[in-house]
Amino acid sequence: MTANAQRKAPALDLESTKAGQVALKFFFNLMDKWQCTVEEQMVLLGSIGRSTLYKYRQLPEIRLPRDTLERVSYLMGIHKSLRILFGDQPSTYEWVRKANSEAPFNGNSALQLMLAGSVVDLADVRRYLDGVRG
Repeated sequence: MTANAQRKAPALDLESTKAGQVALKFFFNLMDKWQCTVEEQMVLLGSIGRSTLYKYRQLPEIRLPRDTLERVSYLMGIHKSLRILFGDQPSTYEWVRKANSEAPFNGNSALQLMLAGSVVDLADVRRYLDGVRG
């Protein structure tokens, strides 16, 4: 093995401003794929204000609150699970809006559950998809 192959990529400090920028870039790309409204985006980020959302859209290097990073982390896990289950096709991104009779959705869509606003709701969707993946 060469010295370059043995080197690992440096870990990104989650409290760094660069980590905040990366998280926001992911978030807004996902929101485009899910076709989320401004209001939905504000709730998914923790019921932030409209001016904060528009500030975040500029993708600043910013130290995000721990709650915001946790929310984006759950969304990353949800996205990853959907990509594993469905691949990169339109149905992958439509799944979050489709009604689902299974618990914890009880006839609602995953997005409706996530829009209840709690971090736990994001965690429930993630946990459900992890269970489906096996």
